[in-house]
Amino acid sequence: MLATHKPDSITRMSTDRDLAWDGCLNVRDLGGHPTEDGETTFGAVVRADSVRQLSPEGWEALVAYGIRTVVDLRGDHEREDDPPTELPVAVLHVPFMEASEAEWEEIGEELERLGEIPDVAEATRRAYVLFLERFKPNVGAAVRAVAEAPEGGVVIHCVGGKDRTGLLTALLLHVAGVPTEDIAADYALSETRLRPRHDAWLTAAETEAERKRLERITQTPAQVITDLFDELERRYGSVEAYLRAAGVSDEDLSRARSRLRG
Repeated sequence: MLATHKPDSITRMSTDRDLAWDGCLNVRDLGGHPTEDGETTFGAVVRADSVRQLSPEGWEALVAYGIRTVVDLRGDHEREDDPPTELPVAVLHVPFMEASEAEWEEIGEELERLGEIPDVAEATRRAYVLFLERFKPNVGAAVRAVAEAPEGGVVIHCVGGKDRTGLLTALLLHVAGVPTEDIAADYALSETRLRPRHDAWLTAAETEAERKRLERITQTPAQVITDLFDELERRYGSVEAYLRAAGVSDEDLSRARSRLRG
């Protein structure tokens, strides 16, 4: 039987945000980040790679940690390959990126052009801007899903917990008042946490071109987030203004801030 209590690690102050949930590689609490008047709260929001990878022991750890809502950022086509099973928590399917086949062809062509940019941080930043602009309503829906989730911990995940989860996490931490350099450092951790998966990809690469492509997409330079926020501020005046343009209300922003800051 899965445990349903909240562990002591949530109620005490801790500097260890990494969580060992068997089956996943890239799980960490968004608590413990500095803000102007304290730090973000442990146990409120957790970022992860796909929770469908969890073993029974991993699910037990998730539930014991106080998670009551899963926000699944994957698209429908990904869920077809990995159908949901009966879960001990509520699951909200909020695709971060969903488009028609024709739209994905157009996006794919643009991403191929970006792949020719030598600077990985610059190419990744441009790709993220493309995603945030094209899928603006989806971004707003994801922020609202976290802000409006019922009482209890929330875990957000996609597949690797690196790009879609990384973007949503960065936006939420910004709303909570976490300094950009700390947000960027959290984003950068995914490259290390996912190394076992990425090493397997690189080993299996059949051509040098494929290996080089994988080496690029597995990187998470901290500069991506600092440059991305600069670009959103240039375009909208602030990150919050971008989120408002994405359909996030001031009340939603307040709820998201309160969830992360207690």
